[in-house]
Amino acid sequence: MSTLGSFIWSIADQLRGPYRPNQYGNVILPLTILRRLDCILEPDLDTVRELAAKYPSPGRLKVEVKKVTGRPFYNTSNYSFANLLEDADGLADNLVDYIDRWSPDVDVFEYFDFKKEILALEKAGLLRQVITSFKAVDLHPDVVSNADMGDAFEYIIRKFNEAANETSGDHYTPRDAIRLLVDLLFAEKDVDLTEAGIVRTLYDPTAGTGGMLALAEEHLLAQNPDAKLSLYGQEYNPQSYAICKSDLLAKGHDASNIAFGNTLTDDAFKGRQFDFCMSNPPYGVDWKQYAKAVTEEKASAGPYGRFAPGLPATSDGQMLFLLHLVHKMRAPEDGGGRVGIVMNGSPLFNGAAESGPSNIRKYLLEEDLVEAIVALPKNMFFNTGIATYIWILDNIKHPDRQGFVQLIDGTSFWTKMRKNLGSKGREISDADRAKVVQLYNDFTDADLDYSKVMRNDEFGYWTVTIERPLVDDDRGAIVDRKGKPKPDPKKRDTENVPFAYGGSTTGAAGKVEVIQAYFDAEVEPHVLDAWIDWGKVKTGYEIPFTRNFYSYVPPRPLAEIDADLEKQVAKILDLLREVEK
Repeated sequence: MSTLGSFIWSIADQLRGPYRPNQYGNVILPLTILRRLDCILEPDLDTVRELAAKYPSPGRLKVEVKKVTGRPFYNTSNYSFANLLEDADGLADNLVDYIDRWSPDVDVFEYFDFKKEILALEKAGLLRQVITSFKAVDLHPDVVSNADMGDAFEYIIRKFNEAANETSGDHYTPRDAIRLLVDLLFAEKDVDLTEAGIVRTLYDPTAGTGGMLALAEEHLLAQNPDAKLSLYGQEYNPQSYAICKSDLLAKGHDASNIAFGNTLTDDAFKGRQFDFCMSNPPYGVDWKQYAKAVTEEKASAGPYGRFAPGLPATSDGQMLFLLHLVHKMRAPEDGGGRVGIVMNGSPLFNGAAESGPSNIRKYLLEEDLVEAIVALPKNMFFNTGIATYIWILDNIKHPDRQGFVQLIDGTSFWTKMRKNLGSKGREISDADRAKVVQLYNDFTDADLDYSKVMRNDEFGYWTVTIERPLVDDDRGAIVDRKGKPKPDPKKRDTENVPFAYGGSTTGAAGKVEVIQAYFDAEVEPHVLDAWIDWGKVKTGYEIPFTRNFYSYVPPRPLAEIDADLEKQVAKILDLLREVEK
């Protein structure tokens, strides 16, 4: 639990009565951000006010402020937490003035509709008390690290959502899961991140409160303090957007790189590509309301658009984000890009041959973009206990990995938490994470219990329609005008024939030979009058992750089972005798 988060949340007790518990966050979150920024600006308040008097143009003022303070944002109000409480009668007006006079890029308080809350607090007679409490908390980064601040925000949001009986999963991803994703994203051996003065870009289209961006930067700076990672993100939840943007502002990043809006319908970084992309999109979320816009974009953008390979079912939009990230990878000729995305199990196998999801997998595998897929332990996320997977994509794979996908079963690498947080009862410790990353780096089949390296074409298959003749009363085949047997729809069947059937390595190119070999061996011996309808053959791709790691466990010997049953029966009889006494 975040000690700071717990302390800040305790301030919410002062709101009891006028505010319901599910409304506490509307006050606590923006005031936490305001106090954080206030602490950062406090040493230079007078200097900024002098510059504001000299340079009335916001653009020029921003340049001059950055020259003097090193920060890209400022506030020109005569008020701050240092003096807000001195004017008791004017507190609400002065706080509004403070909110209004941030530099244009600090739009975060608008997304909380915070002025409305100021008036509500004043009306309830609580404003002075709450401001006094926040003034007592020092949130300067020298006192509260960015990591601790992130933990505090996550704690507050979780408490807020518990009170509102809402899911917290839309807002953030557990940090242990992010750290594994980041380690894998940066693990590729040819990505030299220790180069002096290196500059890289990182993008998250579902940025949430900015946890992924923050931990990725932390990881890179730990490897190379001279590196520069430019962070970009987009977020559609107003409160999460405000937290993410303020967090990046506090660290000195360009706040204009964080955009508000729906990535699927309005890509804020259209035409931009990035060195690294990462995301934990919402699972199983219906996108019917965006379907028209997405479908129209697919039609108008043509073969090079974001969604050209296909569209998933409108009941689950995960694969739309997957395609979006592929579209955002820096082109191979410009140095290439890597993607890390967390999804549930359905994108691995949902959809029949030539459906939208299957066609998306076909595109990713035939373009050799999928580098590794890692199964995470269950009960890793705050709002769900379902199976989740990290996909790593790369458009300039290391030569050793070209044409292959590495599957890593990380489901057993977890440590039990002392106390559950929602559905989260397990975490990936540093040691657990190191084991998974080592499996990735080894890139071998040596430990088949945990790692398998497979050819891309091993995930491909053909769905083949098998026909049998329509027969008359005498059991003779009914033929058409050309003398060919008419198919009986009631006896029609389909078979999925793997590209690699019989050890074939020809992939899709060996279609006729492999299907015929399968038919000759698996179908015809059992159904002599059957034939293949070659006009209905469909191509599909699926990644049956669990099947590849399935290990047969033989049942216990019958004698052993009988002995256990006899013991249990004896116990029951003893209990019955006790009752009868």
